[in-house]
Amino acid sequence: MSKYSRIKFDALALLSGGLDSILAARLVQKQGIRVLGLHFVSPFFGKPHRLAQWEERYNIPITPVDVSEEFVNMLCRGPRHGLGKTLNPCVDCKILMLSRAREMLGVFLAGFIISGEVLGQRPMSQRLDALNIIKRDSGVKNILVRALSARRLPPTDPEIKGIIDREKLGSISGRGRKEQLELAEKFNIRPIPTPGGGCLLTEKEAAKRYLPLFKHIQKPRPGDFYLANTGRQFWNYDHWLCVGRNKDDNLRLNELAGDEDYLFSLTDFPGPLGLGRTVNGKKWSPEAIRSAAALVSRFSPRARQSGRQVKVLVKQGGTGREVLTRPQDPEEATLWTEPIWDRDEAKFIATQD
Repeated sequence: MSKYSRIKFDALALLSGGLDSILAARLVQKQGIRVLGLHFVSPFFGKPHRLAQWEERYNIPITPVDVSEEFVNMLCRGPRHGLGKTLNPCVDCKILMLSRAREMLGVFLAGFIISGEVLGQRPMSQRLDALNIIKRDSGVKNILVRALSARRLPPTDPEIKGIIDREKLGSISGRGRKEQLELAEKFNIRPIPTPGGGCLLTEKEAAKRYLPLFKHIQKPRPGDFYLANTGRQFWNYDHWLCVGRNKDDNLRLNELAGDEDYLFSLTDFPGPLGLGRTVNGKKWSPEAIRSAAALVSRFSPRARQSGRQVKVLVKQGGTGREVLTRPQDPEEATLWTEPIWDRDEAKFIATQD
């Protein structure tokens, strides 16, 4: 439940934390309209830990909205409107967010929705035809105010009814940033946020981590994608191993570990934590466990320098056992490979139903 659920707002604004979404909310807010920001969260986007800071900095109340389950389901079904350059389903993503915002209007007794989309700014989701598809398929045709480009688009119900003064909304189009920067100066927004919300699906280095999940896991869940974001990633056919790079990774791997997962840690040397995920309920063989232990031990410099066999504790659920391995011997470790980006594979996997 949101801390704002007992407060009435006039409008709900999609607020990624990027400059455009902040400016859109402020433009409407300036007309005396009570605006609540909706910050959507999934394994691929969202910074809920920054909301308190943003609320104070931008003077906009914000509530987090977790769409992890719906977003992963949409991605695994195959986005209806296709992918961008990597794994980003931008049109379907915006439809999902606006649909959820529409469902939340009644919770806050709000009458319309605000977004920071700019006509012509992005080739996939902000062309005029794409904007019309998004508006139609999300069911927000008459109640969506695209505040930064409003005067270049047909008037919406809040404008027609005089709830909003259309002449005080924006008329921005194209990929330039001059007008946004002028508005940021006018609203005294410091420092200037980045233009977008930072979706990992748009980045090849991040997106390549997700490809094996579509390939090997029958029904990936949000927790699988959060795990794919953490540490070094390795695959040995359908065996999945994540190795922490630092203390924060190790703590996060501990948090993400399920009862069926395997945790690998060196007993006599400092080193990383490894997490082996059980995929599709398939238990690991002793050979797979031994090779994973060897790989984890190779990331401990002191273990490598010892010149001898080392002990790796392997835990699963409430049980544990030690495995002896020699980190200097690369034979076991070379069974594991890191994910690579393959555009053709991405297009095929993420468009299957």
